[in-house]
Amino acid sequence: MFQGSNNGISTTTSYKVVLPFYVYAALAFLIATVFLVLNTGDIIKHYFHPYTLAITHMMTLGWGTMIILGASHQLVPVFIEGRLFSNKLAYTSFILAAIGIPLLVYGFYSFNMGWPARCGGELVIAAIISYLINIMMSMVKSKTESVHAVFVFTAVLWLLITASVGLLLIYNFQYHFLPDDSIDYLPLHAHLGIAGWFLLLIIGVGSRLIPMFLISKYNNVKLLWWVYGFINGGLLIFIFIFLHKSNRQFYLAPLLLIALGIFLFGRFCYRAYKERIRKKVDEPVKMSLLSVVMMILPIVFIFFIILLLMLTASENIRLIIAYGFVLFFGWITAIILGMTFKTLPFIVWNKVYHHLAGKQKTPNPKDLFNASVFKWMSLSFIAGFTLFVCAVLLKISFMLKPAAALLLITAFLYNWNLLKLVFHKPALL
Repeated sequence: MFQGSNNGISTTTSYKVVLPFYVYAALAFLIATVFLVLNTGDIIKHYFHPYTLAITHMMTLGWGTMIILGASHQLVPVFIEGRLFSNKLAYTSFILAAIGIPLLVYGFYSFNMGWPARCGGELVIAAIISYLINIMMSMVKSKTESVHAVFVFTAVLWLLITASVGLLLIYNFQYHFLPDDSIDYLPLHAHLGIAGWFLLLIIGVGSRLIPMFLISKYNNVKLLWWVYGFINGGLLIFIFIFLHKSNRQFYLAPLLLIALGIFLFGRFCYRAYKERIRKKVDEPVKMSLLSVVMMILPIVFIFFIILLLMLTASENIRLIIAYGFVLFFGWITAIILGMTFKTLPFIVWNKVYHHLAGKQKTPNPKDLFNASVFKWMSLSFIAGFTLFVCAVLLKISFMLKPAAALLLITAFLYNWNLLKLVFHKPALL
């Protein structure tokens, strides 16, 4: 994957497979922040508002999922020390998702659950199935067992379940074949995706990449299996409680299990940090480590949401909206901002300079993007995220637009640096 990065890892997947996912995700992030600026007043009215649903799915699918799919086409072969089963399946998953996501987002934005939303949802599911087959066959053909690859594969299974439930909810708007209204199933749909897809996958990938980029020898496979068990166990208990309409206090049990999994992963990252060989930690890794710390915030939010439901039997809309914002514009965005500029420079370096290695002097991968722009992006992200969450929770309406504008600046700077990387040309020496 990263030849020339001193990690002894060779490229196994063509950059032509990976780069389209990165570019698409970057543009989706930019569009989502534009929507956020234009519709700030509307999206804080209710989590089931059409604009809120559109932005949420643009962030989860267009931003988070697309970039994860692209990166994992490169990372999974590294985990299993083999090759990607099929580039054609990778292209297929990109094309299907690239067409399906805008249709789905348009359906939510216009609140039209007709053919655009249905077709978009079906195309997204087809993209997930293509990706799942590709990953499964890559693992089957490899002789190397990897806990990280198991995390990724299990996460994709949860993603498929999440997307399937979402599509059922779209169809339920017209045909009403489910016992309850579609809105009643949103907690199930959302948390399968949050904990099953994003959390499992980020832990699986992060537990491999964070020690590697810190140049740390720490590894604890047994601990990672405990993390895997706690999170999946928590998810299965959550589904059981939800489908049996149990008392709300029972939701504390799966929350506790998932929190234990996150705690153990945090301990894993802390040990990797303490036992690192490279004492100086660069900015992208700092951002990635910040995202690990930010995993605590959603747990705190969901605890208070459950507590208020137990005490008052009513929803706190602002708390729920802040919870969603912390997840998608906070935790998930932070790890993508950091990891993009630790993985993509090596991919581009291999594309541009691989054939020149050993023949002439070549730049380091970290020199292919602008470090100053990255720092300004990080500052605008932290400021915009913090201001927006405070504005939602404290009902400071005038602060919402400036906070959203800072996040738009974040997305613009991210796109600028990413496109600078993607279109990098070799310097004339």
